[in-house]
Amino acid sequence: MDPLLAACGLLYVAAITPGPNNLVVLRTAGHAGLRGAMPAIVGIVCGGLLLLAVVALGAGAAFATHPPLRRWTGAIGALYLVWLGVSLCAAGVAPRHAAATSAALPAGPLGLIGFQFLNPKSWVIVLTVLAAMPAAGLRDYLPLAALFVLIPTLCLLLWAALGAWLARWLVRPAVRRGVDIVMGVLLVACAFLLLIEP
Repeated sequence: MDPLLAACGLLYVAAITPGPNNLVVLRTAGHAGLRGAMPAIVGIVCGGLLLLAVVALGAGAAFATHPPLRRWTGAIGALYLVWLGVSLCAAGVAPRHAAATSAALPAGPLGLIGFQFLNPKSWVIVLTVLAAMPAAGLRDYLPLAALFVLIPTLCLLLWAALGAWLARWLVRPAVRRGVDIVMGVLLVACAFLLLIEP
């Protein structure tokens, strides 16, 4: 199989399946609409590109030679996701905590760029795609960079459209609390699934 095609497939599957980034975009679009989710999408895509650059510049080799480093990075990221998930569940159960929870969630382009470095799924995606399509020089990274912009952007736009579609029901406080609880549980589940990945 052509390495570029393999990288496309891996990136698509990783970007379209539920994960922390998709859940943040879904929730943001549900609260602020499709246009309101655009800064989140920009932050996630830019963060993915920055993470790709960091791994390409040597972090990938560090993970390969020091497996505990990868485990510790994954564990710290998973703990952060669990904290976010529990905060969302708490906001759903006790609405008076909702404002504090919204402030705790990664928001805006800069917050979501940083979120990529705490998101274990982002590390797994970058390391897996680079393993499927090793690059020898800068010229080899250009197609990968294009894929890391195009595929996640399209997938995140689909999640944002779903969130915007759900917005009509989210105006009801009971529905919003229920969605916060479900999103919180899904974030916690993502954290545990990412921890057990090889």
